[in-house]
Amino acid sequence: MTTKFYYCYILTNKNRTVLYIGYTENLESRLKQHKNGTGAVFTKRYNVTYLIYFEKFEDKNQAKKREKQLKNWHKEWKWNQIKSKNPLLKTLEIN
Repeated sequence: MTTKFYYCYILTNKNRTVLYIGYTENLESRLKQHKNGTGAVFTKRYNVTYLIYFEKFEDKNQAKKREKQLKNWHKEWKWNQIKSKNPLLKTLEIN
């Protein structure tokens, strides 16, 4: 039996000035949607397609809960969380 995973993720734009937080059960597919402009109106409008942070969960409700938590954080807290795992704000690759 394979374990299903869920993801809470943060995207940004080229200049690293805008953040988008979401959750999904298929991160690779969801990133393609954002890059194709079909992921969310916000990401299309602000060209927010660069993955800079994600967390992996085995429970869908935990991923949703984390998304809501991060969305309620102050911008500075979000950036500090991102930089704690990705200090250079590099675009992450998923395998």
